[in-house]
Amino acid sequence: MKHFLRVLTQFFVFLYCKCLWRGLKFVARKFTGRCELQRICYNNKHGARRTLKIESSLKYSKNELLQSALSTHPDKVEKTIDEIMTLKKINPDTNPQLGISLQASLLQIVGYRYLVAEVEKLRREPYDCENAEHEDMLMKLWKELRPDTPLTGRISKQWCEIGFQGSDPKTDFRGMGLLGLHNLLYFAEHDKATALQMLHDSLLPKHNYSFAIVGINITDLAYSLLVSGALKTHLYNVAPEMPTLLHLQQTFCYLMQEFHRFWIDEDPGDIMEFNRVRGKFHRRVLRQLRDPDAALCPHFSASDLHLVNL
Repeated sequence: MKHFLRVLTQFFVFLYCKCLWRGLKFVARKFTGRCELQRICYNNKHGARRTLKIESSLKYSKNELLQSALSTHPDKVEKTIDEIMTLKKINPDTNPQLGISLQASLLQIVGYRYLVAEVEKLRREPYDCENAEHEDMLMKLWKELRPDTPLTGRISKQWCEIGFQGSDPKTDFRGMGLLGLHNLLYFAEHDKATALQMLHDSLLPKHNYSFAIVGINITDLAYSLLVSGALKTHLYNVAPEMPTLLHLQQTFCYLMQEFHRFWIDEDPGDIMEFNRVRGKFHRRVLRQLRDPDAALCPHFSASDLHLVNL
């Protein structure tokens, strides 16, 4: 009985708050002459602060058109904005900036959804040693990280030199599929000096971690942040419109660099402490992302990493 009364009370409190909120929105519109979407766009700068509020406003709207805007196709965003402006009786000629702001934010919202789908597809695609494209990517990774050392064979203990667990790297990609390989190769190609410095440091006895395996683990971390929605603040702040795989790969580079520094600062006794350190690092990143102005960007170079380790 007590449980029932508690649940009933919570329901009525929720109902009261909801009615109060709708009442406040009605008063605000009458007082300012602007709808909620107008107030959000005019009172918030471009980025997560604005887009998250627009996303929430559309999601919890009673109007079907506004709710469906969240799942519109990117090619139909402009048409959707016109329909919203018509619904809200907003003259686009006297409010030109509103349409531009709404379009940019809606592109970010639908782009995030499409990015999640693209990343999920890569994660689910297993590494196939019979696929020439997969094999080519793997060979490129070796050449980027070991430019002066020829690989003696496709199956080789040499793979351990760049942080794989055994003689065939394909077995290490099982958890993250091709996503892990894409991220490692992007890092090695686009931030090569940093990747080489980190690989060098990871082989030192005082740091001792497996570079490639850590890269796959950090891929998993980036993936979990993305699908949980935690990365929205960062991606809405760094992507002017639709966030893409490129933005996620740049985020991966940042997380790799930050984890490297974090690992060194934690000074773990051995690799058995990896899960503890990773969990602590994950929580720190989540705290960062709670800031609506958060933007995770690589902010130090390979030379900085070297200085940290001296």
